[in-house]
Amino acid sequence: MTDEIKVGEVFTISDETDVEHEVEVLATITLQDTDYVAVTFVDNLEEDDAEDAIDIFFLKVDEEGDFEAIESDEEFDKVSAAFDEVLDEEEVEE
Repeated sequence: MTDEIKVGEVFTISDETDVEHEVEVLATITLQDTDYVAVTFVDNLEEDDAEDAIDIFFLKVDEEGDFEAIESDEEFDKVSAAFDEVLDEEEVEE
């Protein structure tokens, strides 16, 4: 599934209050046949001050390719650790 979602793509998602936000995909991974994306708000990336840290969110990709929240702390911890490795490797390569 992550083959269909590319790093750098921008999507519009709705939060729990149905407010829409644009997010950009920073990384994708597959763990145990489940696809996940790391995203951040586009507004965060467009800010001029590069010293500010950006907020990164991890979302699960369902069978239809839609994003959904990660429900359990255990699953979140597993996904977070995997993305930390991926994002750290990308920083080293740059």
